[in-house]
Amino acid sequence: MEFADNPEARCPCVVLVDTSASMQGAKISSLNEGIKAFKKDLAEDKLAALRVEIALIGFDNEIKVHQDFTTVDRFEPPALVAGGLTHMGSAVLRALEMTEARKKLYNANGVKYYRPWIFLITDGEPQGEDSTVFDEAVRRVHDAEANKHVAFFGVGVEGANLARLTQLCVRAPVKLTGLNFVEMFVWLSRSAQQVARSKPGEQVALPPPGWGTV
Repeated sequence: MEFADNPEARCPCVVLVDTSASMQGAKISSLNEGIKAFKKDLAEDKLAALRVEIALIGFDNEIKVHQDFTTVDRFEPPALVAGGLTHMGSAVLRALEMTEARKKLYNANGVKYYRPWIFLITDGEPQGEDSTVFDEAVRRVHDAEANKHVAFFGVGVEGANLARLTQLCVRAPVKLTGLNFVEMFVWLSRSAQQVARSKPGEQVALPPPGWGTV
């Protein structure tokens, strides 16, 4: 029914957020405000509101799908709470599985789509899971990028192990300046809007990330 009511091409975007204990306090509060800003800014673009689909996954000791893929009108930002360790590799694998399942659904319903985005935000490094899980996530991300199955972005909040993020990401991760989560999510919204106004498969130049440094 969702595709019958809205036959527009889809631009799937997974927001993958670290909710481990080190994100407690100002970090998680600012992150929650940023996610609200993402919804508000995206909803103001009529075409992007029809085409961009948001999924939100939080990860600590558990991998929590707070929102499966949906358009912005049905997206309700949750109140994320921080605690536990950092099962980053498992979270990345879940995000990759979700994007592949979503693409199969698009294909089954004859819906065109853009290359999915996975946007990872973390202030740490993998903790509490077998190291082979993260190694597998690295391999899968690099394979997916090489085959143009996803575009994977990494953002390091203060305290993040950027060397580990660099290992995971094909494109250089961005270090967030302070707690500029709102600015970061507005950038993500505007970038998604630019993609949504293009044709599937077309190269789109993204605005520079003024909220962080490479």
